[in-house]
Amino acid sequence: MSSKNRNNNYMLQHNWYQKNYQGKGKQSVNKKPVPVKKPPVRISFLGGLNEIGKNITVIECNGDMVIVDCGMAFPDGDMLGVDLVIPDFSYIEQNVEKVRGIVLTHGHEDHIGGLPFLLSKINVPLYGTPLTLGLVENKLREHSLINKVRLNTVKAGGTVKLGCMEIKFIHVNHSIPDSVAFAIKTPGGTIVHTGDFKIDCTPISGDTIDLSSFARVGDDGVLALLAESTNAERPGYTRTEQMVSESLDNLFKKAEKYRIIIATFASNVNRVQQIINCADKHGRKVAFSGRSMVNYMDVAVKLGYLDLPKNILIDIDMLKKYPPEQVVLVTTGSQGEPMSALSRMAYSDHRKVMVGEGDFIIISANPIPGNEKTVGNVVDELLKRGCKVIYESMYDVHVSGHACQEELKIMHRLVRPKYFIPVHGEQKHLRKHVELAEQLGMSRKNIFIGDIGKTVEICNDYMKEVASVPAGKVFVDGLGVGDVGSIVLRDRKHLGQDGLIIIVASLDVYDGHVISGPDIVSRGFVYVRESEGLLDEVRQMALGILEDCAEKNIHEWGIIKNRLREDIAKLISQRTRRTPMILPILQEV
Repeated sequence: MSSKNRNNNYMLQHNWYQKNYQGKGKQSVNKKPVPVKKPPVRISFLGGLNEIGKNITVIECNGDMVIVDCGMAFPDGDMLGVDLVIPDFSYIEQNVEKVRGIVLTHGHEDHIGGLPFLLSKINVPLYGTPLTLGLVENKLREHSLINKVRLNTVKAGGTVKLGCMEIKFIHVNHSIPDSVAFAIKTPGGTIVHTGDFKIDCTPISGDTIDLSSFARVGDDGVLALLAESTNAERPGYTRTEQMVSESLDNLFKKAEKYRIIIATFASNVNRVQQIINCADKHGRKVAFSGRSMVNYMDVAVKLGYLDLPKNILIDIDMLKKYPPEQVVLVTTGSQGEPMSALSRMAYSDHRKVMVGEGDFIIISANPIPGNEKTVGNVVDELLKRGCKVIYESMYDVHVSGHACQEELKIMHRLVRPKYFIPVHGEQKHLRKHVELAEQLGMSRKNIFIGDIGKTVEICNDYMKEVASVPAGKVFVDGLGVGDVGSIVLRDRKHLGQDGLIIIVASLDVYDGHVISGPDIVSRGFVYVRESEGLLDEVRQMALGILEDCAEKNIHEWGIIKNRLREDIAKLISQRTRRTPMILPILQEV
């Protein structure tokens, strides 16, 4: 290269250096990049905390909202006449433009039972595994919503992108096939929601829980873990489903001369598979009873989740054509529900099945907290009819689908979250789960115990509670949704406990004097024929009050009715120490 060319090359390099680096110094060259501040993630709990059932959680980031599950709960003893309890969807309705979709962990009623009521208000896509969506499809068809909702099937191991969030479906073991947990990757960090799970190394169907995926998510970093707490009080590990198979086999041998009736959850497809396997082994036919049981089994068979030996299923109408020792009836009613098939059998109200001394009845489920009394009543009625009833836990006819303490610890160790929020359980379950997390070394300041309506905001630097959102219980009574509230329930309880007295009178439209009546009607208060004296006292007092109001020129019906209620309530309380509801009905003539 000539001297002239070398000089030109040098000048070009010098000019480039001057343009790009002059005046910036070494400090600029070695300057560390400023970390990008990640947006916070908001988690709102509309159900599933401090209660069993009604599970629904809302996760928000960067203006996008994803809903995890949408369940229902069964009414307790104080909710007279109520059929179902669903979440309050007000917050979701107010922010419907942000909702990118609903993701479902599995097909149990406490996780999908509220969907028809939400989807009748808003139209958003659903994402779930094949069996879960098959069960949802049945519900939507019953509510005439099947053509209005987009159902998107995602198999375990798959991912779906919803707004700024990417949700990975992770296979878990539970008492229903196709159950999953979620790793929700947001711009603010990854949220792991376990759904309902347990670790079963010998499941009846499908693979074992995908622990390696949880470990990989943990290696990448997890901002928060939301883990179920149903069995957080129970030490050790949840027993494998294989134990139930062995117990059922022994009971089938013991009941060789009896008709076998087994009550279990309709959604427990794995348990029904065990029963079918056992029936096939012992040469018995299988029939189903209960609408929900038939619906669940239809879906499970159609989607290939139930393996049926040839000609093993028979219609319930065919039971009488076979000897008792050749049939098994699988039915709903393991929780003592008043309208369930087993309850109707116990009280001789079933149209097709009468039970008695020739029946061997197995209740393959543990009572949900609060249902112990109703289950006990059904067992008592069955025993009175001469049935042999197997319900004690010593027979191992049921194992839980939820993780016990050691399994919860394994989940925590694999995921290694920065923050932890226990979900799915009553306060005692949530608190016990917190204790487990602290035993594993997690700081109490990084743990949040929520409640229905509470919202927590999480980012790398903090976790704090923010303003609550509208939430609560909505009662479904027949076709009415939300039209039964606390006041109506209070009145129903009042009527159920103390009865009703109705005071009917016709008043002169001009001067307010009594034209006819007052007539006294008693319902659920006293037996009229034995209490004529008391009711006559009530009649005379009512007449006196009405005439007194007329003399004083009081024509405001609100004032007249209040006087009737208050004065007659005092009289009845003095005579009987009871407080029936008093309902005045007045008309002008």
